Amino acid sequence: MTQTLSSPDHASSLVDPDERRGGTGTLRFVLTRIGGALASVVLVIVLGFFLFRMLPGDPVSFMIRDRPTSPQQLAELREQLGVDKPMLSQFFNYLGGLLHGDFGTSYLERRPVLDMIGERLWPTVLLVGSATVLAVAIGLWLGIRAAWKHDSFFDRAQTGIALTLWSVPQFWLGLILLVVTNGVFPSRGMHSPDAAPGFLPQTLDVLHHLILPCLTLLAVFYAQYMLIMRSSLLGEMNADYLTTARAKGLRDDLVRRRHAVPNALLPTVTLVFMQFGMVVSGAVTVEAVFSWPGLGQLVYTSLHGPDLPVLQGVFVVLAGSVVLMNLLAELLYRVLDPRVRTT
Repeated sequence: MTQTLSSPDHASSLVDPDERRGGTGTLRFVLTRIGGALASVVLVIVLGFFLFRMLPGDPVSFMIRDRPTSPQQLAELREQLGVDKPMLSQFFNYLGGLLHGDFGTSYLERRPVLDMIGERLWPTVLLVGSATVLAVAIGLWLGIRAAWKHDSFFDRAQTGIALTLWSVPQFWLGLILLVVTNGVFPSRGMHSPDAAPGFLPQTLDVLHHLILPCLTLLAVFYAQYMLIMRSSLLGEMNADYLTTARAKGLRDDLVRRRHAVPNALLPTVTLVFMQFGMVVSGAVTVEAVFSWPGLGQLVYTSLHGPDLPVLQGVFVVLAGSVVLMNLLAELLYRVLDPRVRTT
């Protein structure tokens, strides 16, 4: 008589190996990506420190310009700044400070770098964050419409405009907007000295100053989202699952919204997260043109010294945010795309 009962070991052998190691595979994937992100941050810190030392100019000479200084005073100043030590010694001191949350002290302003970054972070997040959110919404919407109406006048016009704006230098576009508006909007700073006190008047004043720099960044940012979304959706247009959905009688709008767009969005996820990671970097040229008091202008003024601690601090914050957002994009991509989970 044939034995029909299966032992527990035999039953467990019938389970799909991918299912048995699903949790372990996900954990390994997450830990691998986190390890890679940490390695990237360490590499950025090392390269950033030594690359900034290659900038032309001597910060000490810049600080004492037009001031009579004796050799003894010059040596004391170099000792105070720590630039009289060997390069490796400076690096290990800098690395030890970072591990304790100390980004150093500005050569020019003699203030903690972390405090200076904290003061400039919010204006940059407001400017670049607002432009990025609007660019994502407008760019994805126009990209979807252009792809769905492929080869139409709307598609050709929007593609031409996007390509033109994407190739325009940001500082040049900002200068053009200043000339065209001719004083309609404020051209400098974030606040007006004669603005009325109170939350609402102050908010409206900031928004009034925000219009031109935000519009400058928006015009450039939206173009890349529009073009990438259009290209991704065009790649999905002739897919079999869309033909099947149409054969089931679904309306064209439902086919686009429920089936085509979610799949076409996948390639844009990384770009969106990377752009949000770049928020803290600001837009150096735009902030310089409009004198916007953000991280971009801080970098611009620090280059004249060069104020090495400030440049290194901003660089580490920028790199850390980009690496973090790239890590989140990879983890989210694994959730959104089942094909990634099988690798």
